[in-house]
Amino acid sequence: MLCRRTLSLALIVVVPGLAALPAAQEGQFVPTGSMSTASQSHTATLLPNGKVLIAGGVNGSGYLSRAELYDPAVGTFSATGSMSTAREFHTATLLPNGKVLMTGGFSSHEGRATAELYDPAAGTFSGTGSMSTERGWGHTATLLPNGKVLIAGGFGPGGVRASTELYDPATGTFSATGSMRTPHDSHTATLLPNSKVLIAGGVGCRRRPCPPSAELYDPATGTFSVTGSMTTGRYAHTATLLSNGKVLIAGGHSGGASLASAELYDPATGTFSVTGSMSTARGAPTATLLPNAKVLIAGGAAIVGGGGGGELASAELYDPATGTFTATGSMSTARDHHTATLLPNAKVLIAGGYSGRESLASAELYLRPHAVPSITGLVPPMLQAGSPPQTLTINGTGFVASSTAHFNGTNRATTFVNPTTLTIQLTSDDLTTAVLYPVTVTNPPPGGGTSNTVNFRVKMILICALVLWIDR
Repeated sequence: MLCRRTLSLALIVVVPGLAALPAAQEGQFVPTGSMSTASQSHTATLLPNGKVLIAGGVNGSGYLSRAELYDPAVGTFSATGSMSTAREFHTATLLPNGKVLMTGGFSSHEGRATAELYDPAAGTFSGTGSMSTERGWGHTATLLPNGKVLIAGGFGPGGVRASTELYDPATGTFSATGSMRTPHDSHTATLLPNSKVLIAGGVGCRRRPCPPSAELYDPATGTFSVTGSMTTGRYAHTATLLSNGKVLIAGGHSGGASLASAELYDPATGTFSVTGSMSTARGAPTATLLPNAKVLIAGGAAIVGGGGGGELASAELYDPATGTFTATGSMSTARDHHTATLLPNAKVLIAGGYSGRESLASAELYLRPHAVPSITGLVPPMLQAGSPPQTLTINGTGFVASSTAHFNGTNRATTFVNPTTLTIQLTSDDLTTAVLYPVTVTNPPPGGGTSNTVNFRVKMILICALVLWIDR
């Protein structure tokens, strides 16, 4: 038997100093394109096409009907159709059909009962049915599992509302549903995993301590029922449904002062319990649930003893695993009555607001710190020399859309599949001779870093021939 020798090689994983890799940096805010019109108290809605609709608001020139679109791909705003009615403090709800429902709000010194729809396909607004009563500010709009929208509370002629109504996209009309047990404005409304809606806080309190009122709306019966009371009454706070099913209530105002306290509502027990406090008391901040299950609290205003304080640039992160808040990067501009929208690329768009007695046109992006990626294996782990070009799959953890794979020390065009999978293309030149190719992955700042090294092998073909000699 005649054989050509070849070296049999195995997959080798090299992890030099992995335990000493640096910790990820804190998140940071960076500038992005500015809106064409300065505004505060507008709405921001993530559309199915990945763009963000900014609509309405107010500035020094008056109430606004304008709308514009933010495109994360290019980082700029562009004009779109205007609303038929200028309004601030309105609500915006993305419907299952892809349109956006605008309700109520305040303009020309009075509350509005009107509503309208934005159609992303046409880039225009059109009228729809009106609510049964004016809701100038402080009302909420919650998309229910059945596709209808629950409009609750708010302030209008005669004071704070206890009434609620349902918008039906199929008919374009509003109809009454059960009233809340207590009037609420500047409250929060959170859809729970059990399909009920938690209404918390905001019981008509501006110059006195707020009662700790909370109640539940049941879409199946169309009625409200009592649930446990909050540990602290508040209005202009935030409410965020966490990945564990609990609701984080944070900040707000009460009795003429801002609050740093936070609490958790547990739907399983119907009770509130205290959790860690923020480092800064703030009312009307934004709260955004991040893909890592933490909550970004940004901006807002601090009021001390009925006056003083002002808009805030600081931001902090709540970690459900520890029940604590920690500081993160600050915004470049202090702002109140701004919006925050989680983008498909995991960045958070902060837009507009109020600062120093002026409305803002500026916008910025919050970038979460990237993890240091780790490679756990390659598919295939080796190939024979002379193989045709093919895809190499890199498996691991901590990959992001901007991850870059390095093959033999050179950057390769990298396809992000998901946080555990990347792919690159191997060429004929990569597969000509037996050699060891190191593969790494790098995540960019903030945070980030370069992974451990996994070696990809190209091996020679083992050719054996059996020669038979026959003596004739």
